[in-house]
This record gives sequence, structure tokens and C-alpha cells, in this order.
Amino acid sequence: MALSDNGTAGDDRTEPVSRAVSRRTVLAGAGAGAAVLAVAANLALPETAARAESGEYLVGVGISDITGPAAECGMMGYSQFGQDTAGIHLRPRVRAFVFVTDGQRLAYVVADNGMIFQSVHRGVMGALAQRFGDRYTEQNVVLTSTHSHATCGGAAHDYAYNLSILGFQQQVYDIEVAAIVEAIAAADADLAPGTLELGHGELHDASVNRSKIAFDRNPEADKAHFPNGIDPNVTVLSLRRGGRPVGAITWFATHNTSMSNKNRLISADNKGYASYAFEHTEHGVRYLDGADFVAAFPQTNPGDISPNLNLSPTSGPTEDEFENTRIIGERQYHAGKSALSAARSIGGPVGSVLCYIDIADTAVDGRWTDSGQPRHTAPACAGVSLIAGSVEDGPGLPGVPIPEGVRNPFVDALGGANAPVPGWLADAQAPKAIVAPLGLMPPVAWVPSVVPLQLVRIGELYLACGGAEFTVVAGLRIRRTVAEALGVPLERVLMQGYANAYHEYVATPEEYDAQQYEGGSTLYGRYTLPAYQQEFHRLATAFAQNQPVPRGPAPRDVSGMQPNLVSPPGPDATPAGAAFGDVLTQPAGSYAPGDQASVEFVSAHPKHNPRRNGTFLEIQRATGSGWTRVANEGEWPVKFFWSKRDSAASVARFTWDIPADTAPGRYRFQHFADNLTSDGALHPFTGVSAEFEVR
Repeated sequence: MALSDNGTAGDDRTEPVSRAVSRRTVLAGAGAGAAVLAVAANLALPETAARAESGEYLVGVGISDITGPAAECGMMGYSQFGQDTAGIHLRPRVRAFVFVTDGQRLAYVVADNGMIFQSVHRGVMGALAQRFGDRYTEQNVVLTSTHSHATCGGAAHDYAYNLSILGFQQQVYDIEVAAIVEAIAAADADLAPGTLELGHGELHDASVNRSKIAFDRNPEADKAHFPNGIDPNVTVLSLRRGGRPVGAITWFATHNTSMSNKNRLISADNKGYASYAFEHTEHGVRYLDGADFVAAFPQTNPGDISPNLNLSPTSGPTEDEFENTRIIGERQYHAGKSALSAARSIGGPVGSVLCYIDIADTAVDGRWTDSGQPRHTAPACAGVSLIAGSVEDGPGLPGVPIPEGVRNPFVDALGGANAPVPGWLADAQAPKAIVAPLGLMPPVAWVPSVVPLQLVRIGELYLACGGAEFTVVAGLRIRRTVAEALGVPLERVLMQGYANAYHEYVATPEEYDAQQYEGGSTLYGRYTLPAYQQEFHRLATAFAQNQPVPRGPAPRDVSGMQPNLVSPPGPDATPAGAAFGDVLTQPAGSYAPGDQASVEFVSAHPKHNPRRNGTFLEIQRATGSGWTRVANEGEWPVKFFWSKRDSAASVARFTWDIPADTAPGRYRFQHFADNLTSDGALHPFTGVSAEFEVR
């Protein structure tokens, strides 16, 4: 029998704990970030010999760890200076699903990070080309994000998104690219004959419209589709082999922002907890040993939707951000399970098509505008309400990106940012009060303008994929446009936001006029959504007719123009009289289930080795033949808090909320880290706490 991660019975393993590797999970070790183009060469997974039988698919699932450095790395999402990582709450992961039928192939990826930036998309495509040739390309790979604001930033090549991080972080970029490629490669190696099931349901207590003033400006026909101002739809795709589930994808629209802008622990947030509940709690997945079941909870169109039900950060359902994360995640998990209970088998081909458009310079036909007159998008501009942030989820830092009288060293490194707002641009962006003309800033535009659109089919389900945060009504209009062009029912089309790129929000023209946060964050002007409708209609029409679509303008590459003002940590030190791995604070002698056990170790800077696909801590239980792991850092009951003593001494504090079903016995904490010496060498070390009893 073994002890599961929450202390229930499972297989015995003696010290040292062995790591069984499932082909669905790439345990890549804890390297800090090898060159991206070398990633694929290190993933020499065998080609699958599986072939789909008549009426079946080949399906494969894979998972990898996307956790960035757990100390002194700016977090992505809230644009808060000083919101730097200082530990781990729930390790974010990448989940990949590969579908093959009739010679067509699709890789669908969900990353527990802030956004998929075009820089990462480009890096992944390059690495996949080295590993797979033309098997996986931008045409048949979809990269999406759950949009957690509690993960590492700095992977973008867009200056606007590196402001509070103080520049591009190569380590974070390398980790994101490597993890995504690993997950796809694992799913590819896992391919075997299987079937698909599709289920639908609703969830009404995990989201609230945070911009009701703007939402209410929409026509009655749109508002009638969402009586409570939210999109309650839950769509679940189940992957099955041999009569048992191997994966599930549950789409639902709510921001992944239950963790606040005061939090400094890396976390996959509420959607990460939903995956954890489905994988770990229900299916017994132990991430260090591989995963036999993979469950992703991607976004759809949550642009104006918050999980903070009382419309203020960390408020609703409770006043505790950790508990809110669990509750909102658990509700998504249960809603997905309920939808699966009524799921039905589906068939049909897989397919996809991708093109690029210049969203900053798109002529929009009058068919798509509310006036019936031709209109035009405009170069990107940030509105005053963008800078203020969403007060319901976490206000931004006043004055970011460039307030008068407030200096940002990253802005200074770019040569200042005093680009004027010409009259024609102010007119084109009206009624937006422009605080920063991001598309005209030196040395190059601070956000992308050439962005991808992608249309994907998985059996009976279609995904309209765009690199933005679409409000529920904006998503509805795109879904209607695509469904009409394809000639399919509306419920068969989902808006897949946060896909392949990121350029802030897309609000409806009516919502734009309100200039709430979402309107001020719709960078390319009032007619951004009509431009998307027009271009998705073009894409869907060609897709329905099996016609080729020109790739469009080439996305920019400014990878060689990326300043970084963050100094790497130097060699590690220890407090006087202590050695690496020493215990500074021992756990108590005994605990009961429901108690919290804690320990402090002399540690090293996590940037030196993020221990991706590994762990900083194991909680172990004594057996007749040694010690076996029952839990580890990065799981829900365990938290890792990093702090610094003096200038170079690190302290790692761990807490364990002992689950109610933990077996009685003797336990201990074991810490793993690597210290950097002055000669540039890394030295692994461990620390072991005193033993304690769980009564």
C-alpha cells in the first residue's frame, strides 16, 4: 500500500524516495532554464506506433511544471511594483491534449500562467519544429492561459507587460517555453485510440459581473442572453480510452484572480485548484510520480467577470483569499463533473486554421459597426481606467505605465516615454481619455499590433481563439458570427480567450463608451470587436468551405531589444554559526489532524534552482523499512514561504495543514535546495527536521 499525498494509504517506498515517470509527464529535473532551442532536442520521446481505429481518435495527454523562480521575481497580472515572488502556494502546471483523426492533428494546451505572450508562442513553435519537424506548427497548436495573477512575469517581449517586473526575464521565458514543449511532447508520446464525450452545464455561484454599468449599455437582445450579467455556461470535453477517462477539459468564464495583489506566493489560483481537485483528490494523481489523468480548466470570455463575489479583492464567498481560491475552484470542479454526468459521445474531424491581422490598422466594413458606416481601428492607447485597474479584483498601481511625477527605471531605460497623443489618434480612440499612446511609444510600440486569430474544431466543438480578454457580450457576438458562418448551433462554438498572444481587453462598442476598466483596456479603439467579428467571419467562411487562408502580416520580433534591470542573486550565505539545511525552527513534538505543522530551514535562493518538476520539500512518514513521502511543497495543504536574512542568507519556512484523514505515525520534513558558491557552482543539499507525531 502507498501513502497518497494527503496521507491516505498507497504504495510503500523506502528512502531514498523513488520517482516513477509516467510518459504523460515529463519530469525534466530542476534546471533553471536551458537555451530554448535546445529544449526539443532534450525530449527524445519515442514515436507512437498507435493508429486510430475506424470511428475513433488517437488521444494523448501530458503535463509539466511551469513554476518560475519562487523568490524576487515580479508577478504578472496586477502591475504592482514590489509584488515579487516569495514562496509557493500551489504549483502552476501546463496541460496538453493531442487529438488525431483522419490524418489531421491538433495540440491544445492550457498553461497556469498569466498570459501566453507572442514571445513564448514563437519560442514554443521553434522548439517544436526542432523536435517534430512539421508535425506541430502554429496552424495546429493552440496555446492558452488560465490567467493566474499569482505567477512569474517577465516572459514578454512587449514593454508594457514588463513594466512592474523591470524588464524581460530570460529564466521565466525559458521555463515557460520548456514546460509547454514538454507537455506537448508527453501528450504526443501518450497517443492511443480513444473516444471523446461532450457535456454541457451551468454554474451560477462562481462569478459576478464586475462592470455592470458597462454591460447594461448593451442591447436588450445581448443582455437577455446573460440575465445575471455572467456567462454561466460550462462545457466539458472528456477523453476516454478503454472505457476509462484519461483527461478532461472544462471551459468556464471567471477570472483566475481569487489570490490578491498582496499575495506573494506562486499559485495556480482557483482554476489550478479545480485541476488539483480533479487530478489529485479524485484520481489520485501524484505529480512527482507522473499523471495518469489530466484535467484542465481553461477560460472562455471572462473579461468583465470576477470570482470575487462581493466585488472587492479577497471578498466572497469568504474574506480569506486561500479559502476563496479553494471554494471557487471546487465549484468549477463540481460543475464540470455534473456536466460530464450527462455527456454524450461525439465524432467528427479535428482541424484548425490560423492567420494574423494588424488589429491596430484594420478597416471595418459597415456590416459590423453599430452605425452601419465603415470604421477603422487605431494604434494602441491605454485609457485612464486601465491604469487604475479593476477595483473588484485588484487596483493597479496609480500612474503605471508613466504617470506625471512618478519615475519608472524601466521606462527611463527605454529612453523615456513622452510620446505625444496626436489629435487624429485622440479622435480615433474617443471617448477614451488616453494616458499612454502605447502604439507610438519609443523605441518601438510597447504592445503588439499584428496578432493571431485561430479557429479550431474538435469533433463537434469549435473554438474561436483570440489573444485577448473578451467580455461576455463581446464573446457572444464573436460566437454568433462564427456559428452563422459555419452553419452550426451557437452552443457548439466557444470563445477561447488568452490564446497564442496577449493584447489586453476586447469590449463591445457600447461597453467601450462607458470607459470602465475593460473599455479603457481595449487598446485599439471602439471598433476592436467589430474588427474581430469581421476577421473571424472571414476565417470561419474559409474554414467551412475548406479554402486556404493567407497567413497575413508577419508578427514582429523585438527579442533583441529587451532590457532587464533585475540583478541576479549572488552566492548564497548562511546565518552566523549555521550551515545549509540546518533547522532554525523545529516542528512541535506532536500534532492532531487539522493542526498546522511548521518548520524553518537555512536555505538558498530559489532562483539558483527553481526545482521545476521537483520539490523544495517532502513530508515523510516512517514505515517499517524507512521513510515514504506523503505530501510535498506545491500541493494544497503545504505552503513554502521564502525570506531573506541579511543580504544573502535565505530562510525557507514550510507549513503543512494536516488533513483530517492523515494516518497516525511518526513524520518529518525534508528540504531540498541548491546553494551557489562564489566560483559559480551549484551544490545540492538537504535538511531534515526532528521527527514529530501525528496523533
